[in-house]
Amino acid sequence: MSDVATTIRGLPVSAASLKEGDDLYQRGLSSHASVNVMLALEDAFDVEFPDSLLRRDTFRSVASILGALETLGVGAP
Repeated sequence: MSDVATTIRGLPVSAASLKEGDDLYQRGLSSHASVNVMLALEDAFDVEFPDSLLRRDTFRSVASILGALETLGVGAP
């Protein structure tokens, strides 16, 4: 989880304070910042998010991001 949490930037709270189920949009994640998170995840884990995963719900929480990464074949980050 910590690898994913450290890619989340643009929140008014620290990544260390996030819990897996926290709604990142309620914690301050903007649509623009979610694109930056996606790009950082693609770089960090050498993956590419397909169109089917480019939805708000994919980036709603650390848990949903972990699920998307698992779908892309990334083991427990």
